[in-house]
Amino acid sequence: MAAYARIESTGNPRVVVIGGGFAGLELVKSLKHAPVQVVLIDKQNYHTFQPLLYQVATTGVEADSIIHPFRKIFGKHDNFYFRLAEVQHIDTEKQFVETSIGLIGYDYLVIATGATTNYFGDKEMEQNAVAMKSTVDAITLRNTILCNFENALQLDDPEQVNSLMDYVIVGGGPTGVELAGALCELRNHVFPKDYRELDFKEMDIHLIQSGGQLLKGMSEEASLKSLKFLEELGVKVWLNRRVKSYDGYTVILDSGETLKSRTLIWAAGVTGAPVPGLRPESVLRGNRIQVDVYNRVAGYNNIFAIGDIAAMVTDENPQGHPMLAQPAMQQGELLGKNFINMLTSKPLQPFKYKDQGAMATIGRNRAVADLKLFNKEIKTQGFFAWLIWMFIHLISIVGFRNRLVVMLNWCWNYFTFNSDNRIIIGNKQENIPVADTITHKTIT
Repeated sequence: MAAYARIESTGNPRVVVIGGGFAGLELVKSLKHAPVQVVLIDKQNYHTFQPLLYQVATTGVEADSIIHPFRKIFGKHDNFYFRLAEVQHIDTEKQFVETSIGLIGYDYLVIATGATTNYFGDKEMEQNAVAMKSTVDAITLRNTILCNFENALQLDDPEQVNSLMDYVIVGGGPTGVELAGALCELRNHVFPKDYRELDFKEMDIHLIQSGGQLLKGMSEEASLKSLKFLEELGVKVWLNRRVKSYDGYTVILDSGETLKSRTLIWAAGVTGAPVPGLRPESVLRGNRIQVDVYNRVAGYNNIFAIGDIAAMVTDENPQGHPMLAQPAMQQGELLGKNFINMLTSKPLQPFKYKDQGAMATIGRNRAVADLKLFNKEIKTQGFFAWLIWMFIHLISIVGFRNRLVVMLNWCWNYFTFNSDNRIIIGNKQENIPVADTITHKTIT
């Protein structure tokens, strides 16, 4: 058996939290003054503000302005300990977590591992598509976009040039819609200045949605308006279509239609990321962990799950709560209060989701917002919704410096139609057609 990781015992009950996303972050915050030892385990040493990943990918903001180190966030918490590690297995009988740095014992365990990209078993898609779930994914996509244009400058074959300039986005949720809008802004205002030798009238942006409407879960007004905004920007929206296959060059739809693109961005779904060791019956469809109204994992008294990984199935929410930041943060905050209730022999409070609405932005001055304020539903689209979206996202970013940097980036980009983040650092997704002969330009 592996040795235990070095963590000094404080004599207080130990709460081990796996995952520092929105749910884990709020839980640790709420336990700041609790008589417990909090140990956060994550394979990264920072929290990522995921709603702005698409802006990192499309050069709108720097990657380091949407991430914040855990040790800086919780550095003043006397009861907080962080370990950089990957969790491999849970032993629920002996109450320890097996990690890449050794065993970590717990009195209470909280699983907040979130979700991961769901390719629905399509290995070819997983190999050739670009995902959008992490900072690394966003930087990879940015590198890929910029490298595509650099490579396009070297080719004479129009079809090959178009395959590098055209983009296919799969999934008409907020991520897909926001990516499509941001790419259009780059095509219309930025890239023609950088790559003057390319004809950006030939750059096509395709958005493929399996259902009949965009932004499923939002109002019909928001869906129709987002479609109108995208079409005004020049996005080719394909509704009621599914991607049948993608080999890195040819996209084949279930309708038989084909598209040519070296870059397919997969924003079509997520699945839970459970940790091995729980009894199989505790994990439901979609790899989400079944929990009760107190976020206790079914069949356990001292193991909890919060956020995207948790499926709190009730009559009101037969599919569990939506896999969004709002329910994750609310569950994390309430669970922290319930830990204090448990330790002081007070009754636990059941979770009640307070839906505050949803938003999505579609480029400059364009957004849709379905808000729920003071028991009233407010639906707005256009410039006002765009201002609301900017304000709410800005105040939600962790760290004053990050908020300031993002705000300055937005202001600069808005007034100059430009950004300074078009740099290639790190990996890219490079799909090269095997059978095609590629003709390179000769510079004389």
